Amino acid sequence: MKNMNHPKKEQSLVILKPDTIQRSLIGELISRIERTGLKITALKMVVAKEDMLWKHYNKDEKWFQEKGGKLVENRKAKDLPIEKEAIEYGRDIIEALVNFMSCSPVVVMIIEGNQAVSIVKKIVGGTEPTTSDVGTIRGDLTLDSYELANMDSRAIRNLIHCSDHPDEAQREISLWFKPEEIMNYSLIVEKMLYDVNLDGLKE
Repeated sequence: MKNMNHPKKEQSLVILKPDTIQRSLIGELISRIERTGLKITALKMVVAKEDMLWKHYNKDEKWFQEKGGKLVENRKAKDLPIEKEAIEYGRDIIEALVNFMSCSPVVVMIIEGNQAVSIVKKIVGGTEPTTSDVGTIRGDLTLDSYELANMDSRAIRNLIHCSDHPDEAQREISLWFKPEEIMNYSLIVEKMLYDVNLDGLKE
Protein backbone atom coordinates (compact mmCIF):
# COMPACT_ATOMS: atom_id res chain seq x y z
CA MET A 1 0.00 0.00 0.00
CA LYS A 2 1.27 3.47 -0.91
CA ASN A 3 2.14 5.94 1.85
CA MET A 4 -0.62 8.56 1.69
CA ASN A 5 1.39 10.79 4.06
CA HIS A 6 4.26 11.09 1.56
CA PRO A 7 4.81 14.74 0.45
CA LYS A 8 3.97 13.86 -3.15
CA LYS A 9 0.48 12.87 -1.95
CA GLU A 10 -0.37 16.35 -0.62
CA GLN A 11 -3.76 17.54 -1.87
CA SER A 12 -5.42 20.88 -2.58
CA LEU A 13 -9.07 21.56 -3.29
CA VAL A 14 -9.63 23.77 -6.32
CA ILE A 15 -12.95 25.26 -7.42
CA LEU A 16 -13.33 26.91 -10.81
CA LYS A 17 -15.85 29.61 -10.01
CA PRO A 18 -18.89 30.71 -12.05
CA ASP A 19 -16.90 33.39 -13.88
CA THR A 20 -14.47 30.73 -15.15
CA ILE A 21 -17.33 28.62 -16.46
CA GLN A 22 -19.22 31.55 -18.00
CA ARG A 23 -16.08 32.87 -19.71
CA SER A 24 -15.16 29.42 -21.13
CA LEU A 25 -11.81 29.36 -19.30
CA ILE A 26 -12.06 25.86 -17.78
CA GLY A 27 -9.45 24.31 -20.08
CA GLU A 28 -7.04 27.24 -19.70
CA LEU A 29 -7.08 27.06 -15.89
CA ILE A 30 -6.77 23.28 -15.73
CA SER A 31 -3.91 23.37 -18.23
CA ARG A 32 -1.97 25.86 -16.13
CA ILE A 33 -2.22 23.57 -13.11
CA GLU A 34 -1.44 20.36 -15.00
CA ARG A 35 1.66 21.80 -16.66
CA THR A 36 3.44 21.93 -13.28
CA GLY A 37 3.25 18.13 -12.97
CA LEU A 38 0.46 18.16 -10.38
CA LYS A 39 -2.31 15.69 -11.16
CA ILE A 40 -6.08 15.69 -10.84
CA THR A 41 -7.40 12.88 -8.65
CA ALA A 42 -11.07 13.95 -8.65
CA LEU A 43 -13.13 16.30 -10.81
CA LYS A 44 -16.81 17.11 -11.17
CA MET A 45 -19.16 19.90 -12.24
CA VAL A 46 -21.86 20.79 -9.73
CA VAL A 47 -24.36 23.50 -8.91
CA ALA A 48 -23.31 24.32 -5.36
CA LYS A 49 -25.99 24.45 -2.68
CA GLU A 50 -26.08 27.43 -0.33
CA ASP A 51 -25.72 25.31 2.82
CA MET A 52 -22.66 23.58 1.35
CA LEU A 53 -21.07 26.93 0.57
CA TRP A 54 -21.62 28.25 4.11
CA LYS A 55 -19.90 25.12 5.40
CA HIS A 56 -17.12 25.54 2.86
CA TYR A 57 -16.31 29.11 3.90
CA ASN A 58 -16.51 28.07 7.57
CA LYS A 59 -16.43 31.53 9.18
CA ASP A 60 -17.37 32.22 12.81
CA GLU A 61 -18.77 35.20 14.71
CA LYS A 62 -15.27 36.50 15.49
CA TRP A 63 -14.43 36.58 11.78
CA PHE A 64 -17.72 38.35 10.94
CA GLN A 65 -17.08 40.95 13.64
CA GLU A 66 -13.47 41.57 12.59
CA LYS A 67 -14.15 41.87 8.86
CA GLY A 68 -17.32 43.85 9.45
CA GLY A 69 -15.43 46.24 11.72
CA LYS A 70 -12.97 46.97 8.92
CA LEU A 71 -15.82 47.68 6.53
CA VAL A 72 -17.40 50.05 9.04
CA GLU A 73 -14.10 51.92 9.39
CA ASN A 74 -13.79 52.15 5.60
CA ARG A 75 -17.32 53.51 5.33
CA LYS A 76 -16.61 56.10 8.00
CA ALA A 77 -13.43 57.18 6.20
CA LYS A 78 -15.43 57.72 3.02
CA ASP A 79 -18.31 59.48 4.81
CA LEU A 80 -20.71 56.69 3.89
CA PRO A 81 -23.67 55.88 6.13
CA ILE A 82 -23.37 53.07 8.68
CA GLU A 83 -26.62 51.17 8.25
CA LYS A 84 -26.06 48.04 10.36
CA GLU A 85 -23.88 46.48 13.03
CA ALA A 86 -20.32 45.49 12.10
CA ILE A 87 -21.09 41.78 12.47
CA GLU A 88 -23.85 42.08 9.85
CA TYR A 89 -21.46 43.68 7.38
CA GLY A 90 -19.16 40.72 8.05
CA ARG A 91 -21.92 38.23 7.31
CA ASP A 92 -22.72 40.12 4.12
CA ILE A 93 -19.25 39.23 2.80
CA ILE A 94 -19.99 35.50 2.93
CA GLU A 95 -23.58 36.02 1.80
CA ALA A 96 -22.28 37.71 -1.34
CA LEU A 97 -19.79 34.87 -1.93
CA VAL A 98 -22.52 32.25 -1.48
CA ASN A 99 -24.82 34.08 -3.91
CA PHE A 100 -22.03 34.30 -6.48
CA MET A 101 -20.81 30.71 -6.11
CA SER A 102 -24.35 29.32 -6.48
CA CYS A 103 -25.35 31.41 -9.53
CA SER A 104 -23.88 28.96 -12.07
CA PRO A 105 -22.22 25.53 -12.16
CA VAL A 106 -18.72 25.27 -10.75
CA VAL A 107 -15.97 22.72 -11.39
CA VAL A 108 -14.53 21.14 -8.24
CA MET A 109 -11.19 19.29 -8.32
CA ILE A 110 -8.66 17.64 -6.07
CA ILE A 111 -5.10 18.44 -7.12
CA GLU A 112 -2.32 16.14 -5.86
CA GLY A 113 1.46 16.33 -5.77
CA ASN A 114 4.46 17.61 -3.86
CA GLN A 115 3.51 20.82 -2.00
CA ALA A 116 0.25 20.92 -3.97
CA VAL A 117 -1.26 23.64 -1.79
CA SER A 118 1.68 26.04 -2.17
CA ILE A 119 2.17 25.33 -5.87
CA VAL A 120 -1.50 25.90 -6.69
CA LYS A 121 -1.57 29.12 -4.63
CA LYS A 122 1.47 30.37 -6.57
CA ILE A 123 -0.22 29.64 -9.90
CA VAL A 124 -3.51 31.20 -8.80
CA GLY A 125 -2.06 34.45 -7.42
CA GLY A 126 -3.38 36.92 -4.85
CA THR A 127 -7.07 37.26 -4.07
CA GLU A 128 -7.47 40.65 -5.78
CA PRO A 129 -6.90 40.38 -9.54
CA THR A 130 -5.69 43.97 -10.02
CA THR A 131 -2.83 43.47 -7.54
CA SER A 132 -2.10 39.82 -8.37
CA ASP A 133 1.24 39.15 -10.09
CA VAL A 134 1.59 38.96 -13.86
CA GLY A 135 1.84 35.30 -14.84
CA THR A 136 -0.75 34.13 -12.32
CA ILE A 137 -4.27 33.04 -13.24
CA ARG A 138 -5.87 36.00 -11.48
CA GLY A 139 -3.25 38.48 -12.65
CA ASP A 140 -3.49 37.46 -16.30
CA LEU A 141 -7.11 36.55 -16.86
CA THR A 142 -9.34 38.95 -14.94
CA LEU A 143 -9.46 42.57 -13.80
CA ASP A 144 -11.80 42.84 -10.80
CA SER A 145 -10.84 44.78 -7.67
CA TYR A 146 -11.93 45.09 -4.04
CA GLU A 147 -12.96 48.70 -4.71
CA LEU A 148 -15.28 47.78 -7.56
CA ALA A 149 -16.72 44.75 -5.76
CA ASN A 150 -17.38 46.81 -2.61
CA MET A 151 -18.91 49.63 -4.64
CA ASP A 152 -21.33 47.15 -6.22
CA SER A 153 -21.90 45.20 -2.95
CA ARG A 154 -20.90 41.87 -4.49
CA ALA A 155 -18.25 39.17 -4.23
CA ILE A 156 -14.97 39.69 -6.04
CA ARG A 157 -14.84 37.74 -9.31
CA ASN A 158 -11.42 36.12 -9.33
CA LEU A 159 -12.06 32.88 -11.26
CA ILE A 160 -10.76 30.24 -8.83
CA HIS A 161 -10.66 29.03 -5.23
CA CYS A 162 -7.77 27.04 -3.80
CA SER A 163 -7.03 25.73 -0.32
CA ASP A 164 -4.91 27.92 1.98
CA HIS A 165 -3.06 25.08 3.75
CA PRO A 166 -3.03 21.26 3.76
CA ASP A 167 -5.27 20.83 6.83
CA GLU A 168 -7.84 23.17 5.33
CA ALA A 169 -7.63 21.24 2.07
CA GLN A 170 -8.58 18.01 3.84
CA ARG A 171 -11.55 19.69 5.52
CA GLU A 172 -12.75 21.09 2.19
CA ILE A 173 -12.21 17.82 0.33
CA SER A 174 -14.33 15.95 2.87
CA LEU A 175 -17.19 18.37 2.15
CA TRP A 176 -17.10 18.15 -1.63
CA PHE A 177 -16.06 14.55 -2.34
CA LYS A 178 -16.93 11.07 -1.14
CA PRO A 179 -13.91 8.75 -0.70
CA GLU A 180 -15.01 6.60 -3.63
CA GLU A 181 -14.92 9.63 -5.96
CA ILE A 182 -11.17 10.11 -5.43
CA MET A 183 -8.89 8.22 -7.83
CA ASN A 184 -5.58 6.65 -6.81
CA TYR A 185 -3.50 6.19 -9.96
CA SER A 186 -0.06 6.89 -11.42
CA LEU A 187 0.97 9.17 -14.25
CA ILE A 188 3.91 8.27 -16.48
CA VAL A 189 5.30 11.77 -15.90
CA GLU A 190 5.61 11.04 -12.17
CA LYS A 191 8.63 8.85 -12.90
CA MET A 192 10.55 11.92 -14.05
CA LEU A 193 9.19 14.07 -11.24
CA TYR A 194 9.68 11.71 -8.32
CA ASP A 195 11.72 8.56 -9.03
CA VAL A 196 15.12 8.52 -7.38
CA ASN A 197 17.19 6.46 -9.83
CA LEU A 198 15.34 7.06 -13.13
CA ASP A 199 15.97 3.43 -14.06
CA GLY A 200 14.81 2.34 -17.48
CA LEU A 201 14.69 5.70 -19.27
CA LYS A 202 17.27 4.59 -21.86
CA GLU A 203 16.30 2.10 -24.53
